[in-house]
Amino acid sequence: MGKRNSQRKNAAMMDSDDETSSVGSSSTVRSDRMSVSGTEEVNVDQDSLLDKALDALDEKRGSTREKAFSSIIETFNSNMQHEFVEKKFATLLHQCLGAIKKGSKKASANEIALASHAIGLLALTVGCGNNAREIYEESVRPLDESLTTRSDASKISSLVRCLAIITFVGGTDEEETEKSMDIMWRLINPKLGSNVVSVKPSPSLITAVVSAWSFLLSTMGKLKLNSKSWQNSITYLSSLLDKEDRSVRIVAGEALALIFEVGVIEKSSAGSNSGSDSTQEETKPHESYVHIHGLKGKVINQVKNLAVEAGGKGSAKKDLNTQKDLFRDISDFFEYGYSREIATKIGGDSLQTSSWSQMIQLNFFKHFLGGGFIKHMQENEFLHDVFDFTPKRRNLVDNEQRMSVGEKRMFKSPNSVQNKARTQLLNKQRLLSKDRNFGHYAVNAVEEEA
Repeated sequence: MGKRNSQRKNAAMMDSDDETSSVGSSSTVRSDRMSVSGTEEVNVDQDSLLDKALDALDEKRGSTREKAFSSIIETFNSNMQHEFVEKKFATLLHQCLGAIKKGSKKASANEIALASHAIGLLALTVGCGNNAREIYEESVRPLDESLTTRSDASKISSLVRCLAIITFVGGTDEEETEKSMDIMWRLINPKLGSNVVSVKPSPSLITAVVSAWSFLLSTMGKLKLNSKSWQNSITYLSSLLDKEDRSVRIVAGEALALIFEVGVIEKSSAGSNSGSDSTQEETKPHESYVHIHGLKGKVINQVKNLAVEAGGKGSAKKDLNTQKDLFRDISDFFEYGYSREIATKIGGDSLQTSSWSQMIQLNFFKHFLGGGFIKHMQENEFLHDVFDFTPKRRNLVDNEQRMSVGEKRMFKSPNSVQNKARTQLLNKQRLLSKDRNFGHYAVNAVEEEA
């Protein structure tokens, strides 16, 4: 079994042509940030550039505001903007929220997508702390309200990703995480009622929502399990494995692996001790356990079929191989209880992930940051804490030399946002890691009891 697990180990190396977010790909800033004399490039002060972009967000012309948001996104991707954030944090946040709120300036779908992406970058830049908390508290309601107006798919996807990031960084308890997950889930699998009209979600929307939903699920150390809710979630995700769109099948497979990694079967089988106030569902834990066990069996069969899929007409070989590799890993996980292991190249360093939760988090950040992923992984201390990742010393020295006086002061001060939040985040990650160490026992709980 050890040999088989070793053979299944993956080395996913970062490529320069990795998929990037469309809202972060503007080249506006590159042209504004430098002037060219022959072959020599002269960098313009980024704070000045950001100040101009911030002022432009008050312009009446929508295209001007969109260009300003693109500039802000590009600048936040290319360098850690701690000094600017220290001075203009509140102003930038409320300009972004102004674009997202319904009816404000009659913002286009593209502007709303850009503004929501900028909020996510702002949250990642400030890291844990009071500012991240403010971002979460101020943004959740406008994001939720904007998501209820189903329109442009790219706008909805950007709003969902933003909600995921601000909850991950600024949420303080699992109730808030569950609330954000519920907001996402109803977009693709709503509870239909007399006032709810069912609209079939597009494959791109399903992919974005399931990815963000899984990203938040990966942070849940102790699930408050409602077995009926998990039965519905597993059933729906299982149905996605039969969809034609390959990206939908992949995110659904990853979500299902994560659900069983956190020990849904084990915790459902434990049930609840019956008492005078117990509901009928709580007094029948075995029935729930058997049902979820049956769903797991169906999922395993689907996973095995996808691992050997022959492919169809027009099917790209690279995409097909990616799917088959993933579902072979998921099949091995269900059989042996060991999670996928990946080595990701980050500059001159290698980051190892050895659980579905870590892999899902890393992929989410990679896709959200796009071209800024390497830069943030090398210099963003929040992400260093999330993944327990320390770049090589030479990179740290280079980063130190590139820091402005204001940035150095923020990092070194005992009152900085980074230092205040580090202990809180590390404690959260250690608790989560401790829970993850028992994931493979949870997967095999059924076989052990049989």
